[in-house]
Order: sequence, then structure tokens, then C-alpha cells
Amino acid sequence: MSRIAIITARGGSKRIPHKNIREFCGKPILAYSIEAALQSGLFDEVMVSTDDEKIAAVARRYGASVPFMRSAANADDYATTADVLQEVLQAYGRRGQTFDWMCCLYPTAPFVTATRLQEAWTRLTAAAADGLMPVVRFSYPPQRCFTITEEGHLAYKWPQYLRARSQDLEPYYHDAGQFYFWRVKGFGEGTVQRLVPLILDEAEVQDIDNLEDWKLAEIKYKLLHRQGEQVL
Repeated sequence: MSRIAIITARGGSKRIPHKNIREFCGKPILAYSIEAALQSGLFDEVMVSTDDEKIAAVARRYGASVPFMRSAANADDYATTADVLQEVLQAYGRRGQTFDWMCCLYPTAPFVTATRLQEAWTRLTAAAADGLMPVVRFSYPPQRCFTITEEGHLAYKWPQYLRARSQDLEPYYHDAGQFYFWRVKGFGEGTVQRLVPLILDEAEVQDIDNLEDWKLAEIKYKLLHRQGEQVL
């Protein structure tokens, strides 16, 4: 059973220049995803898909493969993750290499560890599912959300939940934005149907879209790794 880790790291970050190789707590943020994948021992190939030579050089320095550069068509703001993954799988196929499973890892996911990847793979195989997504619970019940009316007033979106206790409301989850496992067969045809969750603690999850997010992520990371020991 062959597995590939695909780390998607294009070069055109606008809100945080050179985001994918910017230093995060002592090393390029891309390095965390590469090291987690390599140390997990799960993958026959750990590669970085990029259109940027500087990113490619950093990727190789930390042990990832960059056997080809990403096409211009899949390096703009409109290319989807699925487009990038398909391009990678097709390029390997032309080289005579195929895989049964793939893990898409984002390049700005310093909270991902080898242990988490191993845990995810164990859960996925035990469930006999087609894919796995790490998720995190919304910290505030979405059922209690407000909308803003045309008059500029606040109004409950769902007033029927106004008096409901938080513990009685159904929990909802969102994508943690770190990594995904998918069975390769059927991926391109959109037949990945049985998707199981890996529920993460909120302390391990942080979107990094701007510099404020970046600073918050570093604070969380340092708290989780006090004195070199991971807390969670």
C-alpha cells in the first residue's frame, strides 16, 4: 500500500510576503510540515508542489522531494487544492509511479506532528473510510449567532435557540486547515464519500491569514512546546 504526502506551497502570498518560508519559531514554517511527514514514517514519498525556486530550495534542504515545478495554470489565485493534487498525481503517473493514498499537507501548519499524522492514519484505516479531515469544534455555538438587519440592528439568526442552554445545543465543527488523507482511487471523480473526522483541541488550531494570525500562532506554539516538551 503506497502513500504520498503532498505539501502545497505556491509562492504568491500577498498578505504575508514569502509566507511559506517565513521564519516561525526558529525555522521556515514549511519545515514543520515536511518534518512531520518524514518523521511519521507513513509515506513512500514526501514532496512539495511549488512554483517558486526559493520554496523548492528550502523544501529540499529539509528533506522533501521537488521532482518538478508546479505549472503556471495551477499557481494563480484561482487554482484549487484539488487541481494541484491532480496535477501532482498525473505527473507521477507519467513517471510510472502510482499511489494508493495521499495526504495533502498545508505548508503553514506548524501544529501538525508525526504523532498526529500517525493517529489520523490509524483512525482512517480502522474506520475503513475513504478519507479523513482534522476538525475543531466551534468555540461559540453557531445557533446563537446574530445577523445585521437592513436597519443596522442586531437580530438572532435563529431566535428559537435564544433560551437554550449551550450544553443542549448540537456541537458543530469546522475544517482545521492542516492536512487531509484521501484514497487516490476515485478522488478525481469526486467519489470520496466516507470521510471521518479527527477532532483537534482548539489550542492546536490557528488559521494564518495575516500577521496578527501569525503572532497568535507563535504564542500558541510556544505554549504547547514549553521547554521543548509538547503539552498536548
